[in-house]
Amino acid sequence: MSTSSAKSLTSDSSVQAPERLLVIAPNWIGDAVMAQPLLRLLKQQYPAHAIDVLAAAWVAPVLRAMAEVDTVLETPFKHGALQLRERWRYARQLRQRHYAAAYILPNTLKFALIPWLAGIPRRIGYKGESRYGLINVMHHDDPVAPRAMVPFYAALAAEPAPQIATSCGRPSLTVSESHIVATYTQLGLSREQPLICFAPGAEFGNAKRWPAAHFAKLAAQITVTYPATQIVLLGSPKDSPVCDEIKSLSPSVPSIRHLAGKTSLDQAIALIASASAVVSNDSGLLHIASALNRPVIALYGPTDPDHAPPFSDIAYSLSLRLNCAPCKQRECPLGHQDCMQKMTTEMVYHPISAIMSSHQKSH
Repeated sequence: MSTSSAKSLTSDSSVQAPERLLVIAPNWIGDAVMAQPLLRLLKQQYPAHAIDVLAAAWVAPVLRAMAEVDTVLETPFKHGALQLRERWRYARQLRQRHYAAAYILPNTLKFALIPWLAGIPRRIGYKGESRYGLINVMHHDDPVAPRAMVPFYAALAAEPAPQIATSCGRPSLTVSESHIVATYTQLGLSREQPLICFAPGAEFGNAKRWPAAHFAKLAAQITVTYPATQIVLLGSPKDSPVCDEIKSLSPSVPSIRHLAGKTSLDQAIALIASASAVVSNDSGLLHIASALNRPVIALYGPTDPDHAPPFSDIAYSLSLRLNCAPCKQRECPLGHQDCMQKMTTEMVYHPISAIMSSHQKSH
């Protein structure tokens, strides 16, 4: 699997290249993971075609862990900016790769412009922001009963229809053992001891976060019962403050490692790929863990646990399903955040204990 940046899109025209498909990836990590079954369906339909994925730099490592992807092209555009002149220039470079079709997963106008400017004949996507003409194979979702995220993207592999015609399977990522070992060495972790990953952040907003005090109490319980277990806190630099809080509330767990903002996404993926268990809010790291088929405990508060559930063989989706949920708000509109505050540590520790007991028996 190779990677490419925006600086090197041209190829040697004297060499007969395979026909290519372009997929423009979502800008959210979790959404990018849930788009993988679409890539699998496209590869099954067009086995001789190479699949390129255009993605933001912060999403690119997820795409590089997908076996169907030939080349990851990192977008040079600023987040949220139209940059029409830059998109036109970039589209001229893409034109040289002779794409047969483009699948535009973001619902924005600015991403639909690129394949249109590049002259790609088939441009598949959802209606989005008044994209008639830019999208010439137009799909529609039911706003009253929207599809879950995986079939939402996977439906683009077929002709537009009210229901997806085939089973789309579950997302799947792969990481090599050599990459895992290298990451453990770089971070000073032991490959011989079990590892549990906590993902206490949530890009969407504070309402989705299980309290730091609950994470700290859970870490203490795990350490008492399974003292050899390594616990790492993962996330982006934005998650560093909540990880600082968990660390400060865990004086009895001196071995807990605060790695939020201190690892690349490639390294975080490698740690998750080898974890005995992952405890996560509804976030991108949760969906990475699910696609790597790791045992996951997913914590849902203001979001719908049925809309984007984990698909691991061992997966626990915890939600109190209060009358006020899912409110889908960034901050609790009632001010109490009961959907997460009242999700007790014991509720999360019970599946962790079951997973760890099974892990010990298998070793």
